[in-house]
Amino acid sequence: MGALSIRNLSKRFGKTQAVSNFSIEVEDSEFLVLLGPSGCGKSTILRCLAGLEQPDEGEIYVDGSPITNLAPKARDVAMVFQNYALYPHMSVFDNLAFPLKMRKLPVAQIRERVKKTAELLQIGELLTRKPKELSGGQRQRVAVGRAVIREPKLFLMDEPLSNLDAKLRTYMRSELKALQKELGVTTVYVTHDQVEAMTMADRVAIMNDGVLLQLGPPREIYDDPSDVFVAGFLGSPPTNLIDCSLVKEKGRCFLETQDFRIDIGKRLLDYQKGRRFTLGIKPRFLTLSKDQNGIQGEVFLVEPTGDEVIVNVKIGDISLKSLSEHNTEFRPGQKVWVKIPSEKIYLFDSENGKRTAVK
Repeated sequence: MGALSIRNLSKRFGKTQAVSNFSIEVEDSEFLVLLGPSGCGKSTILRCLAGLEQPDEGEIYVDGSPITNLAPKARDVAMVFQNYALYPHMSVFDNLAFPLKMRKLPVAQIRERVKKTAELLQIGELLTRKPKELSGGQRQRVAVGRAVIREPKLFLMDEPLSNLDAKLRTYMRSELKALQKELGVTTVYVTHDQVEAMTMADRVAIMNDGVLLQLGPPREIYDDPSDVFVAGFLGSPPTNLIDCSLVKEKGRCFLETQDFRIDIGKRLLDYQKGRRFTLGIKPRFLTLSKDQNGIQGEVFLVEPTGDEVIVNVKIGDISLKSLSEHNTEFRPGQKVWVKIPSEKIYLFDSENGKRTAVK
């Protein structure tokens, strides 16, 4: 069992508030990803869980038992660092065995658990090698193995794939996820890579400036962002965000930007005219055509990504991204007509960034 509870956690470094009143409940065997830009506080939370930092306020519980003030070695948690933190002078066998030797387990038991862990991670043939003789992916497996072998209640992973090349990172994502499910160990995983978060997590916690903004399954957060930061952070390319204001004419409502307006019918009639919003539209819902139907713009950049193409369009001073099929014929300098379906837009309050109901 390894249910985790973090209650009202706060941490400051001098005058900098790294984490502010962070609370979350993580179920036993759950894979939780803390996602956000560099400096948002996610690694600080991980270090507080490991006992490497002491929070200024708040409490941490594992299976209902408080661990906030326990020494790191007494917490029954295992951490995988970004740089793997392997002992360079030790063989792979000794790196794996080290946590068990520190617990003074019998030699025969240590050998058996090292063998079992090496087989699980498919590194049995590497046991006599030193870390400098291993590839990045092999070192990453050894680092994970050193955490696995302890059989902890909680895994903590701090961007463990960031030093791998793109192809190996994709492979190791699925390997790590499968391993975590097989072991059933509660895992808190820190990353700024949204693809890692979306593909690996049971739930994602989106953070910015030390604050938890949204928590939920990856698909739910992607489809239903509660905050303008979340909308602009998730997605590749992310949601287009445009400043606009509410205009009312003859019983109808329009969202007016500096260069165009969108007719949204009678929606937003309850709001005062002139109200400022941030309009969001995902690139996959923004369609381009040559039939002179919509808002006129001009293509200024085309980015092929393989199966799809990102087409960058300017409407006046506003830049938008559209996601098109790979066989698109759009090219820089071409005039196009942009369609923004009103039923697909998000609206966020311009002052606090929170999602506004469109009804």
